[in-house]
Amino acid sequence: MTAAPEGHAPQHSASAELPDRVDVLVVGAGLSGIGAAHRIREANPGIALAILEAREVTGGTWDLFRYPGVRSDSDMFTLSFPFRPWEGRKAIADGGDILDYIRETARESGLEELIHTGHRAVAASWSSDDQEWTVEVDSPAGRRQVRAGFIHLGSGYYNYEQAHDAGFEGVEDFRGRVIHPQFWPEDLEHAGKRVVVIGSGATAVTVVPAMAEAAAHVTMLQRTPSYVFGQPGVDPFVQALRKRLSPQAVQKAARVKNLGMQYFLYELSRWRPKAANKIALTELRRHLPKDVVDEHFTPPYNVWDQRLCAVPDGDLYTAIRTGRADVVTGHIDRFVPEGVRLTDGRVVEADIVVTATGLLLKLLGGMEFTVDGEAVQMERAFAYRGLMLAGVPNVSMTVGYVNASWTLRADLVSRYVASLIAHMRDRGLGAAVPVAPDGMTAGPILDLTAGYVQRVVAAFPKVGDRAPWTMPQNYVKDKIAFARADVTTDMHFLPVGAKGASLPQGAQAPAELPLPGTSSNADGSPGDVRDETLEVAR
Repeated sequence: MTAAPEGHAPQHSASAELPDRVDVLVVGAGLSGIGAAHRIREANPGIALAILEAREVTGGTWDLFRYPGVRSDSDMFTLSFPFRPWEGRKAIADGGDILDYIRETARESGLEELIHTGHRAVAASWSSDDQEWTVEVDSPAGRRQVRAGFIHLGSGYYNYEQAHDAGFEGVEDFRGRVIHPQFWPEDLEHAGKRVVVIGSGATAVTVVPAMAEAAAHVTMLQRTPSYVFGQPGVDPFVQALRKRLSPQAVQKAARVKNLGMQYFLYELSRWRPKAANKIALTELRRHLPKDVVDEHFTPPYNVWDQRLCAVPDGDLYTAIRTGRADVVTGHIDRFVPEGVRLTDGRVVEADIVVTATGLLLKLLGGMEFTVDGEAVQMERAFAYRGLMLAGVPNVSMTVGYVNASWTLRADLVSRYVASLIAHMRDRGLGAAVPVAPDGMTAGPILDLTAGYVQRVVAAFPKVGDRAPWTMPQNYVKDKIAFARADVTTDMHFLPVGAKGASLPQGAQAPAELPLPGTSSNADGSPGDVRDETLEVAR
C-alpha cells in the first residue's frame, strides 16, 4: 500500500464486500468520482451504488503526485465541490490539502464506506436482454464480476501506471539521476545538487521554485516557452468576505469573480489574441527583466492555444530574480555524462534531471466495452454532451475543461447524469442510449495543440457540430445549456424488462480526423506544438 504523505487524513479502505450487483457503479475515487457519487445519491435516495478505485488509496491524482511543491493550478473556489465550500486559506492549494479535502468530503457524504480500493475495472459487457453491464474487476482476491445497471466513469483520462517517454538519447550515459514527476522517489535528496527540469508546463513551473529552495541551482530547460500568469496564493478578496459572509456565500462570490476573469481572458484570446497576449506579457514584465521575458517567456503561439500556467505569489519569478533558478530555451540533442547537451552545442550540467515532459493519456481508465457482443469503437463514437457515447447505453464519463477548473464541468456532468438516472427510475426505463444524427462534422473532444493531447487524441471519441453533440470550453454557456437540457433529446429509451429490442446505431464519426494545424503565432504564422504536463486537477 502506498503510504499517505505526512499530515494527510487517514486513508480508508472499505471493509464491506463488493456487492454482486449495484444500480450504479462509479469508477474512480478522486474529485470526479466522489463528486459524481454524491450527486447521484443526492438525486436518487436509496439507490444501490458502489465506487471502485484501482489504486490502494483514494484521492486520485492528488495522492499519486508527490513531487516537490505539488499544488493546484486552478483556484480552489472553482476546483472544489459546489456542495462543500473550500474553507482553506490558500486559493492555490497544496496537493496534500486537496487530498485531505477529497477524503473528508467522502467521509462526510457517507461515501467512504462505499469505496472499494484495490479494485480495477478492466472491461464491461452490455446485455440488452438483461439491461445491465457485466464488469470484469481485478480485486485483491482475484478476478471477479460485478453487474451494474449504470456505469459512471470518473477515472480521468491519463495513465497512472506509465508516463510519456520523450525518447531522449543517451540517458544511460548520464552519471546522475533521472526522475519523472509522476513517480517521485521518496529517497531523493536534492539539497546542494544541480537540478535540470525539462519542460515548461504546469508541473515544471511548480517543481522549479520548490526545488530551488534547497538545490544548489535549478535550470528549467524548455523547448518552447509557455505563457505564465502570476496570482496571489491567498486571495485578499476572499479573506475580506470571510469576515462577513458564510462559507457558501464566499464560495459563490469567489467563483463569480474568478470565472469572470478567466472568461474575459479566454474570450479575448479567441477574438483579439494580440490584446490577450499583451495582457499576459505586460503582467510578466512587472516581475522579470524584459530580455528574460522576450527570450524565455514569449511563446510562438497565442494565449490559451495551450494551457496558461499559474505562478502563485510569483514564486518562479523570485527564484529566477535571486539567481537560484534560470531558464534555458533550446532543443535537446542528447544526454551526456555531465548533463544535457543541446543541438547548439551547449551543455546544461546536472546531478538530477526531472523530465516534466508530459503525461500519457488513457481513455476511460483503459476499460474495454462491448455492447451485445460487439466491441465499441471509441474512435468512431460521437460524444453526447461530452459525457455519453453514441450507441453505448447506460454509461457516462467525466471530461472537464482544458481552459478552467476540471470540477466546474465535472459537477455539471454529475448533476446531469443524476437527473438522467432519476428520469429512468421514475418512468420505469431500463436503458438510455444516445443516437447521433446523420450529417454531423466530427471534431476532437480535447481541442488543444499540446503534444500530450495530439499524440493520442485520434483514438478518443469525437464531438459533433451541433447541440447536444458539442462540448464548448465555456462554463457559462455550459451552465445555461445543462440547466435547460432535456434528457430525452437524441436519446433512445427502452422500458424495464424489454426483451429482443435492438439498440439504434445512429451515425458514426470518421476513425481519423484531418491532421490539426499547429497553433498560430500572434502574427498569424504557424506556431509550435509542444509537450506540456497536464494540469493537476483530477
